[in-house]
Amino acid sequence: MGILPIPSSEALITRAVKTLETTAFKHANQRHLLHYIVKGLGDLPTSALEQLNQYLNAPTAAQYPHADAHMRLIIGLNDKLKPPIQITQLLQLRQKFATEMVAFQSPSVWQQTNTDEHLKIDIIKNKLSKNKVSNNRKIFNINANENGNTVQWQDKIIANADGGDMIIRCYQAKNNHAHNGDELSGDEPNADNVVMLFFHGGGFCLGDVNTDQEFCHVVCAQTGWAVVSVDYRLAPEHPAPTAIRDSLEAYSWLTKHAHILGASSSRIVLTGDSSGGGLAALVAQQVSNATVGQPSDKQEDNNTLNDFSVDIFEQLQNLPRPLAQLLLYPITDIGTDYPSWKLYGQGLILNYNDIAVFHAAYLQDSSLTQPHALISPISGDNTQICPSYIVAAELDILRDEALVYAKQLQGYGIKVQTHTMLGAPHGFTHLMSVHQGIGREMIHIIDEFTNFVRQIIAT
Repeated sequence: MGILPIPSSEALITRAVKTLETTAFKHANQRHLLHYIVKGLGDLPTSALEQLNQYLNAPTAAQYPHADAHMRLIIGLNDKLKPPIQITQLLQLRQKFATEMVAFQSPSVWQQTNTDEHLKIDIIKNKLSKNKVSNNRKIFNINANENGNTVQWQDKIIANADGGDMIIRCYQAKNNHAHNGDELSGDEPNADNVVMLFFHGGGFCLGDVNTDQEFCHVVCAQTGWAVVSVDYRLAPEHPAPTAIRDSLEAYSWLTKHAHILGASSSRIVLTGDSSGGGLAALVAQQVSNATVGQPSDKQEDNNTLNDFSVDIFEQLQNLPRPLAQLLLYPITDIGTDYPSWKLYGQGLILNYNDIAVFHAAYLQDSSLTQPHALISPISGDNTQICPSYIVAAELDILRDEALVYAKQLQGYGIKVQTHTMLGAPHGFTHLMSVHQGIGREMIHIIDEFTNFVRQIIAT
């Protein structure tokens, strides 16, 4: 009996490309082309995926036994196609990053009615004026989810920490009927009266409210909670502590306006991924300590506070504490190397060089010195922090600092639940609609955190 011919790598790639063209290019929405391509790769037979991995010199199953062939192909492609990040090119990279993150997302979270395309483009480019937004507020309707509800979102402009404009995007789950009026109001399926305040990742240098549209939409649809995503200012134009100042300003705004989103100011949960996870942890830390009359910025050398810390302390003293926090592969300890840096510092989604560039951009012109509670959450006083659900990615240079932070909180008697996403790299939330395993795991994590929060409410 003859042996079936094994296709060459070139023939295999040609076949894969043709398959992907059939899948991707039949869709009219080219804005999400990466979504169709990367998702389509997952539909290839495992044998074909492994041959592609071998051709690309992607990680093997022996190296990362918890990562399936599709995930290892994504990692391999990223390693081949991603150029080294340079601090002088961050501004150009920012637009490219924003475009690509949207391109990975499912078009279903962007379907909308009665939209002004020019307004949408301006939002993406962050060129909105306050008058333009106030005069052109739009409600975006998403297809009904499996519970029979729609998710709507609206961009608003609030003041940043220096009184300038800052975009926030407000999401609400709605009963599936016509919407009337200009504000997000009506019948919300938010029985928990919870609102999630979300901070995007991107090394404090990249990202905006569009880059995590998919995650915010899915959380809103799955939980019924309101979600508010914050477009804080970025480095290097705005070094530390600008991002945390803007984040605290957003928290302060939400405590006063949670009711217009059908939520309670006493039921704010903080969430962020990567650097955004670090910002969420810093907001939780600063607010929690201010409400018990204890600043969280004492320096070890002289036990004093800088002027900025005093201002924050006074601003936050009377604010309600956050109910809980969900941190997704967060930055918690800038400047400290952990074993995961050596294990996963090269060849993955986030590498050592990336972090070095991001940290330099964020800190080189900063007035703060390291270690500092307003830079690294682990450096501050976390004894009063809210209950925390902390998610680490196995194949992540930041894995260990997330788990060390969780252990620190547990040592203080804080209610903590951890989850390590096996076989997943840094930034896995951006793969939730293109990788089946990640999608299932994200649904599980959101369900687990929902139950975590409901247990807190019940006690």
